[in-house]
Amino acid sequence: MGLTVRRLAAHGLSPVVVTRSDIEREIAEAAPSSKVLVNPSPDTGRTGTLQIGIAELDAEIGTGYRLLVAPIDRPGFSDSTLRSLVSSERTRCPEKDGRGGHPLIISADDVGRIRDSPSDVPLRDLVEPERFEVNDPLLHLNVDSPNDLIELSDSLAEL
Repeated sequence: MGLTVRRLAAHGLSPVVVTRSDIEREIAEAAPSSKVLVNPSPDTGRTGTLQIGIAELDAEIGTGYRLLVAPIDRPGFSDSTLRSLVSSERTRCPEKDGRGGHPLIISADDVGRIRDSPSDVPLRDLVEPERFEVNDPLLHLNVDSPNDLIELSDSLAEL
């Protein structure tokens, strides 16, 4: 789990991790340099979770920023994909084999739309990311099992 956080930090980003209370300690240990927040209502979905992170960032830096959404269990993006996202002012996500993936950069206008929406509105109803084709073999890897970790470990050089 700390792999994604370390990779983001290596690019000068300061991750804020929003998680469930039952895994907060594990996440905090895996990402000791990050601020870890708990979503008290994870059933509100992705929008509610993002709103917790947005509220924290608003308090720290004000409004008018772009937001990079990088689920910590989706580390299969390349450094070039990350650089492309970070340099974009538009809401964008990588695409491979006709499927969108992560990370997702959200424009300042779309961050405002998320901030002002009810927490249970699906994110897909609030933003429509522009997709760009990438050649990241592990883009859709979701690290949820020991086998996923083995696949990731075998392929780290490709990231």
